[in-house]
Amino acid sequence: MGLIIKNLNYLIDGTRILNDVSVQVEDGEFVGLVGPNGCGKTTLLKNVYKTYRPSRGAVFIGEKDVLDFRSKEMAREVAVMAQENSVEFDIEVMEMVMYGRYSHRKFLEGEKKEDLELCGKFIKEVGLSGYEHRSYLSLSGGEKQRVLLARALVQQSRLIVLDEPTNHLDIRFQYLIMQTLKGQKITVFSSIHDLNIAAMYCDKIILMDKGRIVEVGAPENVFTEENIGRIFGVRSQITKNSVTGKLQIYYLPEAFESVG
Repeated sequence: MGLIIKNLNYLIDGTRILNDVSVQVEDGEFVGLVGPNGCGKTTLLKNVYKTYRPSRGAVFIGEKDVLDFRSKEMAREVAVMAQENSVEFDIEVMEMVMYGRYSHRKFLEGEKKEDLELCGKFIKEVGLSGYEHRSYLSLSGGEKQRVLLARALVQQSRLIVLDEPTNHLDIRFQYLIMQTLKGQKITVFSSIHDLNIAAMYCDKIILMDKGRIVEVGAPENVFTEENIGRIFGVRSQITKNSVTGKLQIYYLPEAFESVG
């Protein structure tokens, strides 16, 4: 399921947060959205999954404007893992993951064997086997993050949109989560904080700064020492990892000095 963003503008109190953003994510691509804090990444994603409504421009999934999707139809097409996931009431982990199956049920239809099997499968894939009956609110931030990813994956949508999915995770689970996503054979559009993780897993990188798209392309074309210095204000050295063959970005000791 492809995603097309055309000339998207978004204003808050008269301030332009997104400025003529146009992006295309092809069916089956794993696309990383990167850029400094405050550049508009989360705002762009919220326009994709309809938390925000564009001031101008449009977002299309397939050939259909996202604003024309009804909520249940949208959930079948797009799974979302947002940064803000406050839960006011406590439920078990299995119940939280099961919410991802609601779009596949008829009105008042209960959970089916298939639903339980899928929930169990994805709970295992995110490394939480044995947590099915644990209290969700008792979990650590990283454990909650993995539960929410399982909930998004169990929707079995053709497109998944994620906002910093590796937040709160230790190194092992950062890579486990990205490897899990990579193995789903779906279209992935995710903002990613760690440039090395983005370089390892993404087919395409979209680099943002100050509400605009700066560059789009393969990681080796976007992650250059010049771009990292200009956009992030950090000196770096880029090589290829001898084991993975992927880019490896090293930040130099003078990384926080002026690069201008």
